[in-house]
Amino acid sequence: MIKKQEPFTTKAKRDNWIAVAILGMMFFTFGFVSWVNAILIPYFKIACELTNFQSYLVAFAFYISYLLMSMPSSYLLKIVGYKWGIVIGFWIMAAGALLFVPAAYGRTYPVFLIGLFTLGTGLAILQTVANLYITLVGDRERAAQRISIMGICNKGAGILAPLVFSWAVFRASDQELFLQIPLLDDMQRGMLLDELILRVVTPYTVLAILLFLIGVWVRFSPLPEIPQQKSLDASDGRTSLWQFPHLILGAIAIFLHVGTQVIAIDTVINYAGSMGLSLLEAKALPSFTLSATIIGYLLGIFLIPRFVKQKLMFRLCSLLGLTFALLVCVTDFPVYLAGMRLDSSVWFLIAIGLPNALIWAGIWPLALDGLGDLAKQGSALLIMGLSGNAIIPMLYGWMADINSEREAYWVLVPCFAYIVFYAFWGHRYRTWSK
Repeated sequence: MIKKQEPFTTKAKRDNWIAVAILGMMFFTFGFVSWVNAILIPYFKIACELTNFQSYLVAFAFYISYLLMSMPSSYLLKIVGYKWGIVIGFWIMAAGALLFVPAAYGRTYPVFLIGLFTLGTGLAILQTVANLYITLVGDRERAAQRISIMGICNKGAGILAPLVFSWAVFRASDQELFLQIPLLDDMQRGMLLDELILRVVTPYTVLAILLFLIGVWVRFSPLPEIPQQKSLDASDGRTSLWQFPHLILGAIAIFLHVGTQVIAIDTVINYAGSMGLSLLEAKALPSFTLSATIIGYLLGIFLIPRFVKQKLMFRLCSLLGLTFALLVCVTDFPVYLAGMRLDSSVWFLIAIGLPNALIWAGIWPLALDGLGDLAKQGSALLIMGLSGNAIIPMLYGWMADINSEREAYWVLVPCFAYIVFYAFWGHRYRTWSK
């Protein structure tokens, strides 16, 4: 019989706090780089003259890298270790940010997409490390609590990202400029759009430098390594991830969950725009969704596991998410809130951020349960599920082009229905046989 090694939680408390602090910085970086897409999508739609479907290629290019690069990332981590893997991830992201410079000077949308894919590749490496770290760094029953703390760092950065980008790129006179663009001839319109797109050069150059320096800092930080783990579960005749149904079903749940999260954040500006709200007026709406998500994280930190078990909270949030998704699709009445008069469906879309906060935190510990020495590959498989951020928004964009923005939100309903299934039944499956 193989003796089970002591878990990562038995390491010195100092090492754990160092790891949590560095992970908090990493999750802040994830949020800033990822959620700026909410403003990049309508920005590129104007500057590069795109359809809804084409504009959501921003999310596709960024997140499809998780599908393609997460499993190679797990093998990279085996070779270089977690610490060097983090360094390499930040440096790859820096390279992706630099690609925005030639893309802007040529106003070449495909090069922007390559830059976004490169940024996503670096994040795939970092996410594989960070989510495994935060799941193993303490008591399993408090995993959702720790993930909630990381989520606050992530979504807090997400609130800042569109606002910082807007401050760096937009001007007070842009609203009039956006109205004039369709009325100009080809030469004048091209000159104005060239000037508009060149505004990304400075912020993304600064971002590239910061990402490179963060990588250097992590290289010389006292971040501890995760020791190799052995488990009776993973060595008891099971050597493949496909022998763990709860993991595979969990990866599908991650795929659908992150798709709903990106739709709730990245489409809200365009949806409000379809109702007559300008880009400059709607720019804060993604921050509203992210603020709702932070409220969810704070509730998780306070309630789990003191008052509510994390599995029960997961189930409640999955049902609440399904309810809000249905209300987005079927309600239609004006609501005045936060100084803005908007259709009720916009506010229900924003409210989806609240239950989404604890769905991710509920899936991870259930999906990784019992994997033991296959936890690295299992974590990489779950990170591959982040490709839902790429595919589901594209499906939404396609439906919005052929129907309407409102009708396209029906894509959220089956996603949340599956998450409800996983929360109540899917995570229990330990064999594919009946």
